Amino acid sequence: MTISSLSRAVAAEFAPQTIYLNTSTCGLLPRRAVDAVKTLVDENASGLRDGSGDFGAVHRAREGFARLVGVGAGRVAVGGSVAAHVGLIASSLPPGAEVLAPEGEFSSVVSPFAVRGDLKMRYVPLQDLADAVRLGTALVAFSSVQSADGRRADLDAVRAAAADKGARTLLDATQSAGWLPLDAGAYDYTVTGGFKYLLCPRGTSFLTVTEEAQEGLTPVYAGMAAAEDRWNSTYGPVTELASDARRYDEPPAFLAYHGAEHSLALIHEIGIDTLHAHATGLADRFRSGLADLGHTAVPADTAVVAVPGLGDRAPELQRAGVLVAGRAGNLRASFHLYNTEADVDRALDVLAG
Repeated sequence: MTISSLSRAVAAEFAPQTIYLNTSTCGLLPRRAVDAVKTLVDENASGLRDGSGDFGAVHRAREGFARLVGVGAGRVAVGGSVAAHVGLIASSLPPGAEVLAPEGEFSSVVSPFAVRGDLKMRYVPLQDLADAVRLGTALVAFSSVQSADGRRADLDAVRAAAADKGARTLLDATQSAGWLPLDAGAYDYTVTGGFKYLLCPRGTSFLTVTEEAQEGLTPVYAGMAAAEDRWNSTYGPVTELASDARRYDEPPAFLAYHGAEHSLALIHEIGIDTLHAHATGLADRFRSGLADLGHTAVPADTAVVAVPGLGDRAPELQRAGVLVAGRAGNLRASFHLYNTEADVDRALDVLAG
């Protein structure tokens, strides 16, 4: 898609009332997703629907995500949060297993392991993650892009080190899926919250599991949604779980997934390459402007820009109509398809003023 086509798509789908540079917190919903959610709300309120939602919409969202990350839909489980998906993986590890993670990793990626109390947690600086994988490491759990400061993990190096030492990999793609190409099949597990760069309603989360990793993963959320034949599995224990990764499904939040199928369709229409070029180009412009103002951003080749020591200026920017975030002492701005060069320049003007 060309830049002019991107602009037309954005104009048709978004009408932000602020300069919104905060997708790393929550993405804006496209109009088509809002319409789908409102339709389901009205149907649920009026009694026009038999049931609270459509499993077909859930399946179309599953297929949309699968195509986005390069795996078959049978490798994707759906749920409500990254923490729940990570908790599923944490429950499968034997006592004493070592989990390696970056220091300062997002809490949903590490807490489900830490709260067990019988796993060995080891944390190292992000840049040392690949070198820290050792024989006996059971799992490397990390984000492709760090939430606090936008740093990007060395994905190739971590995968190679894990393969060499016999460790499994868990990648959280929440801060990158939607603007950074992802080959989910290269990891034992990936988890992705859909409510940021995938522009889905909160309550959508995707888990991918390799066929090999499925062998040791217990479907602890087993219910009718995870059954091979849902509607003949509504009473008593489920006798036959789905034969693929759908066996790990949580009962879906239908309102979220009715919107998600349309949000993911929009991402496909625009294309990840176009989104990558657009978002990272704006981030680079912001970093350059910050340097001109005497502020040094955390070095990163991502759509997320963090400036140490400026986190307390987020409220000032918000009062000026520019929505950013303060995270771990950083001022964090994050860019996506609905942002423009004028947005970047306005944020810089406020910081200069």
